[in-house]
Amino acid sequence: MNTAALDFSILWPAFAAGLLVTATHVPLGVQVLNRGIVFIDLAIAQIAGLGVIFADWMGIEPQGWLVQAFALLAALAGALLLTWTEKHWPEVQEAVIGVSFVLAASGALLLVASNPHGGEHLKELLVGQILWVSPGRLVIVALVYAALLGIWFTRGEQTGRMGFYLLFACAVTISVQLVGLYLVFTTLIVPALAARRVARHRLAFGYALGAVGYALGLIVSTVSDLPAGPAIVWMMTVLAIAVFALSAGRRRAAG
Repeated sequence: MNTAALDFSILWPAFAAGLLVTATHVPLGVQVLNRGIVFIDLAIAQIAGLGVIFADWMGIEPQGWLVQAFALLAALAGALLLTWTEKHWPEVQEAVIGVSFVLAASGALLLVASNPHGGEHLKELLVGQILWVSPGRLVIVALVYAALLGIWFTRGEQTGRMGFYLLFACAVTISVQLVGLYLVFTTLIVPALAARRVARHRLAFGYALGAVGYALGLIVSTVSDLPAGPAIVWMMTVLAIAVFALSAGRRRAAG
């Protein structure tokens, strides 16, 4: 364990990125659980990732705006498709989401098959590079997230099925390139799941759990020299299980 490795100049942008993702994904995660479409974020995130890999396959500059456009267009197309399938085949929507994920993941593998750096690209999409987030990028992300949250909290119930999927696609497209697909799914589902039985201040509870999970995961990753993304996933999940078990124990004692 190397506590000397705790460098605030590296940790604070990563933690800020985690807070931004938590801010948008906790309320969306609550809605995802209510709708019973838990794996939608995996599908749309993977479709957005397919857009990124397709742009790379086309030879487009990795950090250019065209890559963002490809990712967003792919995610929006996936969102529109899932909107249509939920309307016409609601009884098999979860299966359609799963098939969409597998097709997008397989398509990505096919595109990187001939690329010597393809494995690295896939790893970055899955695990992310949260420790190397630039502060300048966070400003743009914060502005976009603020706009998405403004729409959600003021007109979320009035946007309908299509509005929800489009907002979701925009948020996930940004997040998956910021922190990776695994953290996108964890941040969306784990805090909302842990707070499922919280009667009051459910969002605040989810936000707190997500923030603490990111903080603990980053610290564990830094002092143990482990990958940050998987460390955060584990810390947030273990924390959620502990909180859920504690609250369940208190309910049994009170009853």
